[in-house]
Order: sequence, then structure tokens, then C-alpha cells
Amino acid sequence: MLWLWLPCTASLLLCIALVPLGRQVLTRGVVFADIAIAQWAALGVIVQSQWSAHWLSLIQPLPVLGLLSALICAFGIKIIVRAVPAYREAMIGILYVFAASLSTLVVSQDPHGAQLLATAMNGDLLWTSKQHLIPLVLSAVLVLLWCGIGVPQLRAKLFLPLFALVVTLAVDLAGIYVVFATLIVAPLLLCHLRGSRTALAIVVSFTGHVAGLCGSAIFDWPAGAVVVVAIVLISVSVTLLLQNQRNRSQFLSGTV
Repeated sequence: MLWLWLPCTASLLLCIALVPLGRQVLTRGVVFADIAIAQWAALGVIVQSQWSAHWLSLIQPLPVLGLLSALICAFGIKIIVRAVPAYREAMIGILYVFAASLSTLVVSQDPHGAQLLATAMNGDLLWTSKQHLIPLVLSAVLVLLWCGIGVPQLRAKLFLPLFALVVTLAVDLAGIYVVFATLIVAPLLLCHLRGSRTALAIVVSFTGHVAGLCGSAIFDWPAGAVVVVAIVLISVSVTLLLQNQRNRSQFLSGTV
């Protein structure tokens, strides 16, 4: 099981990069934006994998079209939030469905199309290579630098471009479902409902990743699905444990 150190390292970097961004998404109140941007990033990655032009083969190792697609979606979301704030979730949902349908059309003539779509959804985190760690390290460093910016206006302006970049790099490896779960589940349950620190949400999310990867390796289950289930179950368990401890403390303080 020592070979799991690579996917576990990738998972740690993903959690460091995605959890703070997920907390910001929840603060902004545009939760559906993350999965929409992830879907557009996956669309770009799929298009790039299908496009066999010679000039594109030079950038094949990098998800350039995925990043471009994610940035287009982020720009569209920015316009939607400003222009129609009352219907922003519905409009962002349209962006998501549109990109998902385009992805299906792009691979419709490919005999391996179903496999490409499944990879876009669930990723291939269990088979992480050392080359995958480089963009994930970059993502984690950029997010940590962004968290350290003391000017709120500058942080707000940099958020969507940074989000698009990090999500693109994450989706290319982990898939849409794992990215969404890492972004939202622990930050929602622990930070927004329990008021815990981001560090705890990162630890809990990473624990879910490790448990999911181990379960996938032992039982030969699809890694993405197992990781998502593990993140949800562990996040819920920790949230209930913290709530129980709080209730017990309040009870004891009330009886003293």
C-alpha cells in the first residue's frame, strides 16, 4: 500500500487548494458556480483530448482548453451575478447543463466516449503520477498566497480567475464529483454550520480522501465515487460529534 503516497499527496494538495475556495464560494452564496466551472473545465479537457491537430499536441500535457473554458464560464457567472442576481442560480444551472450536453456531443462519435465522460466525472485520482503533483503544488501555493492578501477588494477581483485555474487543474485529475465534494462538503458542514476553522475542514476532507483511496485500492471500487462518499460520511460524523460535544458542554455549564 506504500504506492498510495502519490494519490494521498495529491489529495492533500487538492484539499489545501479547494477547501478555502469552497468556503469563499459559500460566503458569496453562489454554490452552483463551482460545479458549473468544473463542468466547463471538463468540457475543455474533453475537447482537447479529441482534437488531434499537430499544433495542439504540443500543449497536450497541459489542460489549456480546459482553463480557457473555465475562464469563459467564470466570466459568464460574473456577468450573471451582476445582471440578474435574483435568478443567478437558475442561470448558472443553465451554464452547467449546456456544458454537460456539449461534452456528450463532443464524444458522441468516439467509441471510448463513455469512458471519457466517466473519467471527467470521477477522475483518476488513484493513479496519480509525480507529474500530476506539479500543477497541484502550484494550485496550493497560489491559494495560500491569495488567502494572505490583506486587501478585500483585490482578493475579490482575483477570486474567479484563481478559482477557474485551480478547478481546471483539479478536474483534470480528480474529476467533477471529487472536486465539488472537496469544495463544498466539509466547508459547509464544519465552517458555515459549526463555525470551525478552515484548517479543520481541510483535515476532515483529506481524511475522507485517504479513506476513499484506501477503500478503492482494497475493494477495487471506483476511486472518485468512494472518495465522495467517504468525504460526506466523515464530514457528517465530525459535525455530529462537535455538535454533541457542544450540547454536552452547555448541559454541564448549566448544571454547575
